Amino acid sequence: MKGADRGKVFRALHHAHGAFVIPNPWDIGTAKLLASFGFQALATTSAGFAFSRGLPDGAVPFEVMIQHCREIVGATGLPVSADLERGKGDSPESAAETVFAAEAAGLAGCSIEDHTGDPANPIYGLAHAVERVAAAVEAARALKHDFVFTARAENFLWNRPDLDDTIRRLQAFEKAGADVLYAPGLTTVEQVASVCAAVAKPVNVLVQPGFSVKALAEAGAARISLGPRLANFAYGMLETACREMLRDGTFGFTRAAMPSAKIVARFNGTVD
Repeated sequence: MKGADRGKVFRALHHAHGAFVIPNPWDIGTAKLLASFGFQALATTSAGFAFSRGLPDGAVPFEVMIQHCREIVGATGLPVSADLERGKGDSPESAAETVFAAEAAGLAGCSIEDHTGDPANPIYGLAHAVERVAAAVEAARALKHDFVFTARAENFLWNRPDLDDTIRRLQAFEKAGADVLYAPGLTTVEQVASVCAAVAKPVNVLVQPGFSVKALAEAGAARISLGPRLANFAYGMLETACREMLRDGTFGFTRAAMPSAKIVARFNGTVD
């Protein structure tokens, strides 16, 4: 699929009936594996990639993240949207530069956050956050290929579970031209429904243990992402295996392992 086609295909997914799941690989192998199962698009995970390098979320330099995005884009023919955190910097100009870099990497879309990177003052003021979104939107509209820009309101991830303020931010981002709206960290389907009812643009939702595709679609969500959840699950299973070996001296975890031949077959697209 050509770069121009990926953007169009990705945009169309947001306007189809129901909600689609967009899983988050953290390397080439997981991208190929997820694509083999029939998912229609992929998204990067800043946290999952950081963990793969032994780093906390937010510690990967921007250019390293962009190179990672190029690898994920090249791994399959699927549209890929990138979690680019707060982008290249704090200014509206840096938000625009982030979009240009994302498009150059072959991405079909990307998101930027209203998180400042400063734990003491974690959320940009609304006016500044809107300026950043508007600059990113202007950059996206200037591209030759279709590009889906997602604006994120980070309140719930930074101990500010203020739904009213989150909705105000998303509404302002929508007015500024964002294609998709996203408030990661919502904990109930009722919160998701309130957000979806308050805006007209497609809404992305980060999964929680009690969520289901059916319930989120009925609440109005268009896109369902997993963020670092798959990476966390993989690390959790590794922890379980290590504890079994060290505590019990057994290797029962190997019964649940995917055989090497099946992994390679999925990489090659030869397994149903």
